[in-house]
Amino acid sequence: MSTSLFDISGRVALVTGSSRGIGRAIAEGLLDAGAVVVLNGLDPQRLLDTHRELVGRYGAERVHARAFDVTDGASTAEAVDWVEREMGPLDILVNNAGIQHRVPLLELEQADWERVVSTNLTSAFLVGREAARHMIARGRGKIVNIASVQADLARPTIAPYTASKGGIRNLTRAMTAEWAQHGLQINAIAPGYIHTEMTQKLVDDPQFNEWILGRTPAHRWGTTADIVGPLLWLASDAAGFVNGQVVFVDGGMTVVV
Repeated sequence: MSTSLFDISGRVALVTGSSRGIGRAIAEGLLDAGAVVVLNGLDPQRLLDTHRELVGRYGAERVHARAFDVTDGASTAEAVDWVEREMGPLDILVNNAGIQHRVPLLELEQADWERVVSTNLTSAFLVGREAARHMIARGRGKIVNIASVQADLARPTIAPYTASKGGIRNLTRAMTAEWAQHGLQINAIAPGYIHTEMTQKLVDDPQFNEWILGRTPAHRWGTTADIVGPLLWLASDAAGFVNGQVVFVDGGMTVVV
């Protein structure tokens, strides 16, 4: 099979929440594959630091940054318009922005529920909608939403995160139902337990770490690099007839009892 199916050289990609963690790994993976990448983050200094580092490795022509609030409709519309105007047609959108808030449901404040759901789910709707306006007009485009094993599973103290990731799964399907007819492919990646800054405390907890290793058939934590391969496939022409799917990258966690 020709490797040209997987070639994304020169394509423009926007990755939300890409100043660190999974989002940064995805951005670096896209850059390694030849794409032009627009980084996004809410913290201007962290975004600037990441932007400077990646420019040093890949060059200013291929690495750009835009700090905007993905939960704000006007800001997302302005940012996507800026990408289209300054970078060229947006080919690939990765909705990765997300946060966690661990507290039992009975102690969960409404404001914290809404903050998590807005950041993890509403943002994907807002940025995805703006990107789709342009993609539909061109008859092509790739949207990859980052879900989680929590799209299918649940555990105590992370209810808003679980609800938001379940929402990502069905938002992906809803986008497919409306936009696939216009040449777009919209899919999701559902990472398992990935070792990042967000999960460092869990990795450092001996009891939880032992549970993860025992619960995961691959018997290890995932790494951010594990997400890159599936992402590049979904972002390429090789996935031209893949639509509305959730690809679990979890070491087998969701297929065993």
